[in-house]
Formats: sequence, C-alpha cells, structure tokens
Amino acid sequence: MRKFLHSLIAVSTLSLAATAAVAADPKPTIVLVHGAFAGSSSWNGVVGELSKKGYTVVAAANPLRGVASDGAYVAALAKSINGPVVLVGHSYGGAVITAAANGLPNVKALVYVAAFAPDQGESALDLTGKFPGSTLPPTLAAPVKLPDGGEDLYVQQDKFPKQFAADVPLAQARAMAATQRPVATAALKEAAPAPAWKTVPSWSIYGTGDLNIPPQAMAFMAERAQSKKTVVLKNGSHALMVSHPREVAALIQEAAGS
Repeated sequence: MRKFLHSLIAVSTLSLAATAAVAADPKPTIVLVHGAFAGSSSWNGVVGELSKKGYTVVAAANPLRGVASDGAYVAALAKSINGPVVLVGHSYGGAVITAAANGLPNVKALVYVAAFAPDQGESALDLTGKFPGSTLPPTLAAPVKLPDGGEDLYVQQDKFPKQFAADVPLAQARAMAATQRPVATAALKEAAPAPAWKTVPSWSIYGTGDLNIPPQAMAFMAERAQSKKTVVLKNGSHALMVSHPREVAALIQEAAGS
C-alpha cells in the first residue's frame, strides 16, 4: 500500500508539473494580416488548417490606410491578446507587421507570406521597383478620388485572376476580384519605421510566379531579415494563402513552435 501511495503521489506530481508546463508555454495566438486587394477571408484556408492543430487564430481587418496607422491598429490587437503571438503578413501586410511588432514583448515570430519586409525608410513601391518582374501597375484601375484628397487603388476585375491569383480556381479568383479591399496610394508610398525583423525571428514563403512583388525582391528581403526558413513554391502566385493554405500553415506552425 505504501509503495502504491508513493507511486500515486509521484504520478500526481508529474501530472501537475506537466500541466504547469503547458500553462507556462501555451500555443501562440496566430494573427493574420491581409494585404492590398485582399481581405480577411483570403486566410480562410489557412485558418482551417491552423484550427485543426489547436491554434487560436485571428484574421485582422487591415485598414490599408498607411504603414504607421495600420501598424498601430495591429499592435493594439496584439497587445489585447494574453500570451504569445505570431504575426503573419501577406503582401503590404508584411510592412504592417514589421511596424506593429516593434516594442511588443509578446510577439514571438514574424511570418512573411508573399510579403514586403521593409527596412527603415523603404516603401512598398521602393521595394517593388528595386527588381524587375512586377506587372501590377498596368492592371490597376483608375484611382478612386477620396473626400480627404487621397486616393484608393483597385486591380481591374478582369485582370485580377491572372495578375493576383493565377493558381486559384477561376471562379474563386473572380469572387476575390469582386470583393477586393482597396489600398490607399499613400500607404504604398509611406516609408517604413525601424523594422521588427531585426529583433524578432522571421520566416518567409513566396512563389516564383508572383506578378505583384518580384520573387527576386522577396528573396532579397528574406535573406536580409535572416529568415529562419524560406519556402519557395514553384509557380506560386501572389495569393499563396488561398492557393497553398497547407504549405503556408505548415510554415506558420514551424514559426509558432520555435
């Protein structure tokens, strides 16, 4: 009986220790930040993959108004989350998470999905023009003039599938074109603040068929940020989170578990 009690106490102690360890090291919350000409629903496939693995996921509604203001918006969201956070950015959303993570101790990793990872003083337009390959400018519709004097940009709907989502089923790509979120022209021209990737570890994934951001530019940014792992998908379009949700989710899980 004494041996049995000792064994029971030992097992209970181990169980309590394991429970404490889990409580002390919870799964990070994954915050997904979409980019220009997309929306939160573009992450649906990735959300499904991560949810199956037990992650809490938040697909933020990126305002697409400016790097500093959008970064502050995402930072406020991340601050409201108890426990560690992984910030994931697509396209222009990469510039947003690069700004948002500055000074946030609960942000443990950054994941760039066909995204910009600017250094201080760089804009999305600077990085796009640094290397050849982007065919985005001629596919843009005439700017929408806003009451405050700014302007919004959209991709022409008939050109959207080939330009943005060439590896997405056509019907789905057309629906994405109709529901795209506009980006302020000023946001693409705005210079980035000090980059969080200098202090927060980062991961990167992009496709060789991206027509928005030149693949060479994304390779350059990943190397400069000392990406822990860079995944390159052959012929992958700019809409990787839609066309390759499993691969994107797998990289996010790797970053979350690091």
